[in-house]
Amino acid sequence: MTETLPISVPPAPCESERLSELLRAIRACQHCAVHLPHGPRPIVQAGVRARLLIIGQAPGARVHASGIPWDDPSGERLRSWLDIDKDTFYNPQQVAIVPMGYCYPGKGPSGDLPPRRECAELWLDRLLACLPSIGLTLLIGQYAQRHFLGKSAAGGVGKTVAAHAQFAPDIVPLPHPSPRNIAWFLRNPWFDAELLPKLRSRVQAAIASEVSI
Repeated sequence: MTETLPISVPPAPCESERLSELLRAIRACQHCAVHLPHGPRPIVQAGVRARLLIIGQAPGARVHASGIPWDDPSGERLRSWLDIDKDTFYNPQQVAIVPMGYCYPGKGPSGDLPPRRECAELWLDRLLACLPSIGLTLLIGQYAQRHFLGKSAAGGVGKTVAAHAQFAPDIVPLPHPSPRNIAWFLRNPWFDAELLPKLRSRVQAAIASEVSI
């Protein structure tokens, strides 16, 4: 039997109390429970004053266990890329962390399974409508890039990241910081030399911006 999703309704402006209600609903979501081998545990971080938005793939097994986004070696590398400490990274009024899939999807033949599409269909537009202060969005990996950049990401993550200037100043596409991608980093030294200094500068500028809500 085919699952049906609610009809999409244009999101209304969102304030702090409504964002809190939305986050509670997301974290209680059981929509995909039958498809999740480890059960649902939606992991998301957001605040109405957040200036930096990080959109990745889906939690891995370690993050599923801890309930803390990017609580793994990939997260350590990501924070190094951004040059921000954990206090800043885990402050929802500075950094919003919204993966394409909120729950760990389980293992596939070659790594984790893709994020389930229902998260974006059910929640993404409403959640983004509650983040009015975002000054910089980081799109990490193919799923986020395809969703937000469409045909501009058709060439794959490597080409999309190489074309980062095309999306400036509000969006930065990034490869996944997983240790499994070390070969890509070694083949592309321009990433460290060219993109990371620009990324760090833009992250610092976004976080330092004053927000009045």
